[in-house]
Amino acid sequence: MTLEFYNQNAESFFNDTIQVDMSELYRPFIQRVIPNGRILDAGCGSGRDAKAFLEKGFQVDAMDASVEMVKLATQHTGLPVKLQTLESVTDIEAYDGIWACASLLHLSEAVLPVVFTQFEAALKPKGVWYMSFKYGNGEREKNGRVFTDLNEERLQELLSHCPSLTLAEQWVTVDQRPDRDERWLNVVVTKG
Repeated sequence: MTLEFYNQNAESFFNDTIQVDMSELYRPFIQRVIPNGRILDAGCGSGRDAKAFLEKGFQVDAMDASVEMVKLATQHTGLPVKLQTLESVTDIEAYDGIWACASLLHLSEAVLPVVFTQFEAALKPKGVWYMSFKYGNGEREKNGRVFTDLNEERLQELLSHCPSLTLAEQWVTVDQRPDRDERWLNVVVTKG
């Protein structure tokens, strides 16, 4: 259902998100990633963030599960964006940083613990992982997309499955798009 939404609405989603200023969210992440480190943009959508990290001198791998978003992100970034699901990330200690902005929230509550341990494994020691979820608790469907919302307690429960991860920072923001008033849980964790 969610993939179908992004494939059918790729152009409008791209246009709605490509110009959003994310610099305040980048700061707590990139200040912890080693200079010129390798970052995975997991669920890259438009490629907005992957391109920003490239411009800041990082090596960037980008992936998305939507065929149409992959096409648009490849055009926007010039990167060979991979068609890949979040659940299929099986790299071991490959990344200095993982950026999962508004992507993991489309996974079910049952799948999230598995993906958390896979991303933990994909991070190098001292690696940094940013993630964001709509603020709340539980699964829901809205406008053809499935969401799993998180609050601080639910996040702690998920992190308890990942012994090498430490919560470095968490904060709540409001949506940066002018027509939205949703709140977001932003999280930075480090490995080791």
